[in-house]
Amino acid sequence: MTRWFGFVALLALCPDAGAAQDTTAALRPDSAPASVPSVTLSLQEALTQARANSPAYRQTLNDAGPAKWGVRNAYGNLLPSLSVGSELGYTGSGQSNFGGGFVRPTSAFLTSGYNLGLQWALNGRALSAPAEQKALQRATEEDISGAGVALRAEIESQYLSTLQATAQVAVARQQVTRNADFLRLANARYQVGQATLLEVRQAEVIKGQSDVALLRAVQAENEAKLDLLRRIGVEPPVMVDRIGLSDSFPVTQPAFQLDSLLRLADEQNPSLRSLRARRSAASFGVRSAKSEFLPTLSAQAGWSGFTQQFTSEGFLLDQRLADAQSLVAGCQSTNEVRAAVGLGITDCFAVAGLDGTGAALQGPVSQQILNANNVFPFDYTGQPFQASLRVSLPIFTGFGRSLRLSQARAQEQDADEGARARRLQVRSEVHARYLGLQTSFQAIAVQEANRSAARDQLRLAQDRYRLGAGTSLEVSDAQNAVQRAEGDYVNAVYDYHKSIAALEGAVGRPLR
Repeated sequence: MTRWFGFVALLALCPDAGAAQDTTAALRPDSAPASVPSVTLSLQEALTQARANSPAYRQTLNDAGPAKWGVRNAYGNLLPSLSVGSELGYTGSGQSNFGGGFVRPTSAFLTSGYNLGLQWALNGRALSAPAEQKALQRATEEDISGAGVALRAEIESQYLSTLQATAQVAVARQQVTRNADFLRLANARYQVGQATLLEVRQAEVIKGQSDVALLRAVQAENEAKLDLLRRIGVEPPVMVDRIGLSDSFPVTQPAFQLDSLLRLADEQNPSLRSLRARRSAASFGVRSAKSEFLPTLSAQAGWSGFTQQFTSEGFLLDQRLADAQSLVAGCQSTNEVRAAVGLGITDCFAVAGLDGTGAALQGPVSQQILNANNVFPFDYTGQPFQASLRVSLPIFTGFGRSLRLSQARAQEQDADEGARARRLQVRSEVHARYLGLQTSFQAIAVQEANRSAARDQLRLAQDRYRLGAGTSLEVSDAQNAVQRAEGDYVNAVYDYHKSIAALEGAVGRPLR
């Protein structure tokens, strides 16, 4: 809805379409003026709205983001990559089988850890990637520019087609007026006995046929307006018959030079520039494939840590007590040997951290064990720092590098031939559109002469009919000839304007 509010506000500022003059304004009869539109649209406003709303053009614009990030990614690959990880774990209680029939009960415990790593690799492909991605970005920008040129040609052509349909409505309305006058004249002659009832009925049929032709011309005009709005990418803000076009297009003798047009197309045609950029990217692809025969330098570094905390403090203390008691038993055996040889003995309970009875751990020792166990989840035990630097050079890869180099060269040659083929096509299109423009301009003069001759023929036929020297059939034929001549003149005028739009599309830039 917000797009339509802006569209209506923009169109409301336009001048009234009745004030605009186009090359077929003389065809509009004073006795039956066209209805005044409540909303008018100029060509520039149509182009502005199309750039903002055309779905096909907006799809092309979406390619700019990935192309930009492709360049950033290429430069980013020259820098070290950083990875950070963390983990949490839980292991339930049970029994651990160490083999040989030795089984030991275990307690549930919690674990956590972290790791921080740096990785960096440098090779020829990474070094050539920024230039390749820049070339692809330029190609994308030229594709967007080409889409803009195509959009302008499409909107301008449909804008002209709508004006052409409007002018044909004026031609049909003129025919209705002529046939109405002819019907009145036939009735008047019939009243005074100079014409037959057959001539009156014939005039009525001709008048009805022209009414139907006018309805169809109005329908074609409305459909052309709807098609224009569809190409712009919006819906009608009001009833389509209340929308008018405000621009006029005077007919002037074309002053374009073929050589300058061909040179301009070679330099500025977006599709050519896009293919040339892609050819440049393909050249960097060849360099990248060649770089695979060079060494690769890589480095990495890492930091890590972990925690492990038993969930059963009683199990942990019992395990430590059993270990201490085993230590006391060994210490007492040593004391017996020392006493036998007259040496001093050791306080085994104190050494093992047991109380005087040897049945329990000393209070400070128990608390120290519990404090050491309370590490989950962030009291990490750090691991030693690790770093490495490596240089590698593959000797034989099953001809994979040679295959990729051959493929890259083939792509480069294909891109070169594609650009050359497109250049030939563009030059051919420019030449053809230039010749078509000359033909269209010459056709206007021919159709203008035909229209003047048809009008003279109609005037003579009407005068002969009034004087009783001619027949109604002569008048009817003359009126049909005038309608065809005026319609052909309208078509010739707008074919000329469309030829200019087609020439602009072939060149790749506006020419007026």
